[in-house]
Amino acid sequence: MMGPFALAAFLFVIEFCQQVHGSRCDLYKGKWVYDASYPLYNSTNCPFILQEFNCQSNGRPDHLYQNYRWQPTSCNLPRFNGRDFLRRFKGKRIMFVGDSLSLNQWLSLTCLLHTAVCRAKYNLQRIGGLSTFSFPAYGVSIMFSRNAFLVDIVNEKYGRVLKLNSIGSGQLWEGADVLIFDTWHWWLHTGQKQPWDYVQDNKITHKDMNRLVAYEKALRTWARWVNFNVDSAKTKVFFQGVSPDHMDSRDWADPTAKTCRGETLPMISMDYPGGPHPAQVVLNKVLRSVSKPVHLLDITALSQLRKDGHPSAYGYGGRRGTDCTHWCLPGVPDTWNELLFAALIQS
Repeated sequence: MMGPFALAAFLFVIEFCQQVHGSRCDLYKGKWVYDASYPLYNSTNCPFILQEFNCQSNGRPDHLYQNYRWQPTSCNLPRFNGRDFLRRFKGKRIMFVGDSLSLNQWLSLTCLLHTAVCRAKYNLQRIGGLSTFSFPAYGVSIMFSRNAFLVDIVNEKYGRVLKLNSIGSGQLWEGADVLIFDTWHWWLHTGQKQPWDYVQDNKITHKDMNRLVAYEKALRTWARWVNFNVDSAKTKVFFQGVSPDHMDSRDWADPTAKTCRGETLPMISMDYPGGPHPAQVVLNKVLRSVSKPVHLLDITALSQLRKDGHPSAYGYGGRRGTDCTHWCLPGVPDTWNELLFAALIQS
């Protein structure tokens, strides 16, 4: 028999599915609302949050950024239920593939699940670029494969080459029951932060090229990999939308601040003055060309409204740096995982 909490979760899921299928509800259209029952966990109870995302531990004095939840316009987003998640995915392998924004979401999910079954034994293993968080009692593995570009970087005699038409790490992805991909953040890096020296497209090597053009070419290589390698009967594929930064206050129509530093409240508007993110426009175009089912976690526009959610001066670099790219935990990535949970329920 179901316990009262499991029964309540089950009934809410039924109601949610009826709402979505009956009204064609768009979960990604809505606004941020204050909710005193949030956050979904406390950072002190999640021992594996990395320092750069643990804003409270790093001295951030305000707390309100943790108390907002996403409210869709035409329906309700199910509150994340960790026990239900683990029951549904018993024996499954869920893999995030991407950059540090993917890491941000992976850590959020591990914290959500650990909080739900805090007495359950867990294992956390890191081997090279692969991190695996697992619950032996449930047989669930939540993995993160660090792969900032999705396509290959190969060491040649003349330097490091970003190969836009090559994916050599795809064997690692095969066999997962759920794949959540992400790439964008590293495409704009230059100088010492750029991890490649040349870029190769169709066997033609360039010293550099337009980064949005290169990004699209790499995404099309990824799309071909999905079309040829994913068994849709076994594996559900998601793509995390572009996570926005807040480095220029003109994007949110505020001339008084230069970055996200000092921002403590989300935007109350449902529209972002800066408009659509250019990389998201490219991603949307490429996803339309994929013949296999791929669900877009369309987190870009709703995250654009959260200029308050970044570590700013309370990240890894402390007051010497300003991080307006990543997100505090607890925080915005928890909503991404609520949306992931909802999408998995729907499918």
